[in-house]
This record gives sequence, C-alpha cells and structure tokens, in this order.
Amino acid sequence: MIKLAPSILAADFGHLHEEIQKTVASGADYIHLDIMDGHFVPNLTFGPELVKYINGVTDLPLDVHLMISNPEEYLEVYAAAGADLLTVHFEAVEEPEKVLNTIRELGILSAISVSPNTPVEVIFPYLDDADWLLIMSVHPGFAGQKFIRDSIAKISAARQHIDTQGVTCQIEVDGGIDLKTAPQVVAAGADILVAGSAFYKSGDYGEFVCRMREVTNPKKDA
Repeated sequence: MIKLAPSILAADFGHLHEEIQKTVASGADYIHLDIMDGHFVPNLTFGPELVKYINGVTDLPLDVHLMISNPEEYLEVYAAAGADLLTVHFEAVEEPEKVLNTIRELGILSAISVSPNTPVEVIFPYLDDADWLLIMSVHPGFAGQKFIRDSIAKISAARQHIDTQGVTCQIEVDGGIDLKTAPQVVAAGADILVAGSAFYKSGDYGEFVCRMREVTNPKKDA
C-alpha cells in the first residue's frame, strides 16, 4: 500500500491546528514539512518551532525536508524538535555518508534528496546509509509547480538499483503529485508520495486519500 505525506506548506496557516487535525483524520501516513532558508532555495518558510508545535499536537510521524544550506549544522535541532525523519539534499552536503549516519545516530530515519537537475545515479553509493531517497519532481522552493515528467525515468532507475542491489531504502517523490501523476510515479517504483496543493485544495482530505489509494492500487479484473 502506497504511503501518503501531505505537505503542510500548502495548508491554511490561519487555521493550522484544525488543518493538522483534518490531516490526521484523513488517513495520511506522515506530515511533510518543507524547511526553506531563502539561500539554498529562493523561498523562506518555517523552522524548528513549527516542527515542535506540530509534534505536540499529533502522533503522525514528521517527515522533515531540509532545503537549506549547511544542513549538518541543524540536524540535532530538528531531531530535538520532533522530526522522525530528516532529509538532506545531495547538492547541499559535502559528505553525504557522514551526514546520513549522523542522522541515524540521533535515533531517527535518514533520507537524501536529489533535485531535478541532478542525475539520480550520483546518490546510489549512499543509499546503504539512507532509509529514504527523495526524488524531487519539481524544482525545490515553491509549492504548486507542474510535475516534471523526466522524474519518472529517475524513479525507475532508482527502483531498479535498489531492487537489484538489495538496498532497503524506500523511494519518496515530491512535487506536482495529484490523482493523475500519482499512478505514474507508483508504477515507476515510488513508495511514498508527498502531496501539497492537491491535498489541501481537494476540499475533502479523507476522500482525497481514498482516491489516491484507489488510483495507485487499482483493482484487477476478476
């Protein structure tokens, strides 16, 4: 069964507590938090205080995506705030293996991400040290972007490498995920889907989750 991680960046922050409650009630598996510093990406979002707040009002695992420069300097801060998984970008770290192992030493899951312009093959040597691989299917920095179709080939390549090498790393895909693109990325090999605008603009979060599970796990003909 595919797992879903709604991106809280697309929620209504004027009613955040209610949005979190509705997200939990929808049947989602994680809450995805995009941390942006205005340097690694051209947008500025939120920091550890929001992670701490959300951790205090839900038991859903927090999938914290660090789209920041020098992420190794903030790993302990976000782990202490309540992150259950920390994702760092390959493009932002000089020693991926060291950073991923540091995350694991903090007692949480580790993940590494690649942006659209980075070949996915560059992170294959580090997947033994990562619990998740996050493939960005839009350019990091802003919500609501259109899905980049070249991402499907990257997901397939990663899936093939993971399966043939016996790696236990799961594949997460983030960017432009909706009811149309979800079946495509799952067919290519994705395990976890991040949905932001499509989820929070759906009107009925529970219905959206049900539909996502239907389209990514279609019933076979008898």
